[in-house]
Formats: sequence, structure tokens, C-alpha cells
Amino acid sequence: MKIRFALLWLAASACGQPPLQTAEIANLRLANGQTVASCKIGYRTYGALDADRSNAVLFPTWFTGTSAQLDAWIGADKLADPSRFFIIAVDALGNGVSCSPSNAGPALDRLAIADMVESQYRLVTEKLGLKRLHAVIGISMGGMQAFEWVTSHPEMVRAAVPIVGSPRLSSSDILLWSAELRAIEAVERAGGNARDAMPAVRLMHEFALTSPDWLHANRPAAGLGDWLEQLEADARKGMDPRDYAAQLRAMLGHDVTRRFGGSLGKAGAAVRARVLVAVAEQDHMVNPRPALEMAAAAGFDVLRLKSHCGHLATGCESARLGQAVREFLASVR
Repeated sequence: MKIRFALLWLAASACGQPPLQTAEIANLRLANGQTVASCKIGYRTYGALDADRSNAVLFPTWFTGTSAQLDAWIGADKLADPSRFFIIAVDALGNGVSCSPSNAGPALDRLAIADMVESQYRLVTEKLGLKRLHAVIGISMGGMQAFEWVTSHPEMVRAAVPIVGSPRLSSSDILLWSAELRAIEAVERAGGNARDAMPAVRLMHEFALTSPDWLHANRPAAGLGDWLEQLEADARKGMDPRDYAAQLRAMLGHDVTRRFGGSLGKAGAAVRARVLVAVAEQDHMVNPRPALEMAAAAGFDVLRLKSHCGHLATGCESARLGQAVREFLASVR
């Protein structure tokens, strides 16, 4: 077993990516009152802990994302530099790698963002032995987890960077995610295969991922047919619909102000971390307004991405975003 693990580690290192590790979290109590007797959490680590174990950065995954995909955002010229930080890229519950409906049963059907954060809290404290995190960074649903971290475990986090995430959903967010979820549930109620809903779900998702201006410039109507067919084919082979629906429900229930009487101001006042909120001004998938309102109320730093790439401004403006995040993390003591 040790030889096999070493070979896997060498293979992963050769292509620049650390190997996937797993940790078992026993008796994970969910926000809905159920308990998962054994919940496996996937994660990858980059860099090394410093002498006083104070340089750990947690990086949870976005909606449908995996820790393998986070690799593209980790590096000397990316969001977090592993030569300075010990980076923990963690697979959020429901993504098909960590415990999810597809691999751990229906108890995981109704997840909460708070459940994802609780599993991560237990990973870093119980399994990795960390008493504090230098920072939590997250993109999209990862940003939602970052907001949850700083409000539910304020003493644990020195800094946070929620990127195109939100402390709670806006009406437009709820409309989009509800449409996707109801398409899956409608097929299930009719006794069909939920995968049959995924092509339509993918098209809804793709529409909101950028902006009308971006689509007009980059996906001319005359050649749209082949692209639509590819999207539909990819959707049929993609994430298990049970997992997709579980993460949708988690986002739909997300609201860090719930324990603060619905007040963004009170939620922000509870935060002890320094926070850099990065928003995409033309985001049609995660409305930036709640994040900006909480930032204004709590005095958080703000970075505005202005391109017409919408939610994908993180990629279109990756150099600017990466520099801002690296400078912010370096400034936090």
C-alpha cells in the first residue's frame, strides 16, 4: 500500500498536482438534523505548514467543482502561492468526491452550505490539527462557503476572499437555481431518468454563466447548433443528477444572516476576519448586490470585476484578480 501510494504521489507530482487524499468524518450532524455515520472528505494539499502552523489557506470547491479543478487557481502567479502558504483544496459535500447522495445515500440529498463548512471545520481541526486558518478563499459556491466560515467560525479565520459568491441569494439567483432544480425533480416525479433533464438544465446554466453581450460576441447565432449539441452531450455524461440537485438545494437554502435576524449588518459585525469581496458587476448567475451590501455594512475591501464575461469574469480578469488576492493575503498579519 505504501509503495502504491508513493507511485500515485509521484505520478500526480509529475503533472504538477498533489494526489487526492481522503479523511473520514464520523457522525457528521447535518443542519437538517440527520447524522451521517461516516462521511469521507476529499482534499489535496499544496506547500507546507510554517513553524507555527499559521499559514494554512482553505480553498473549497465551486458548484459541481472538484479539488482537481482548483489546481488551475493555485500557483505563484495565481490566487494562492504554495511557496508561502499551506493550501488545502477541499471537495465540498455533494460533489461526488466527498460524501454525496451518489456515494453515501439519500441522507445527503438535502445539504446545506453550513454542512459543507462543518465538515471542513472538522477536517482542519480534527484531522489536520489546525487551530486557525490564515484564510479561506472560494469561488462562486466556494464564496458562499467563505461567507459561512467567517460568520459561523469567526475566531477560526484570519482572512477571507469570497469571489463571485454571496452571503445569501437574491431573487434572481433563486429563480435560476429553482428552475434548474425543478427540471430535475419533475423528471424524477414522472418516474423518468433524471439524466434526461440535464441537457435542459445545462442550457439554463450556460445562459446565466456569462452575459448576453458575451454570448453575442462569442457565440454567433449562425453557428450555435453545434455548440448546443455539445453542451447537451456533455450534460448527459456529467455530474450525477442526485449530486447536482443536492448542491442546488444547499445554495437555495444559503443565508448567513439567518442567525442574525436577517440583518446583513449584524452578520458582518460578527466577522473577525479581514475580508476581500470580489464581485463581477455583470454577474447573471450570482447577483453581486448582497455581497456588496454586506461589504458596505461591515467595511470589507471590495474588488469589482467589470468585464462582460459575467460570472466567468474570474477567468477573463484572472491576472487582475490573482494579483489583488495575493496582495491581500500577504497584507494580513
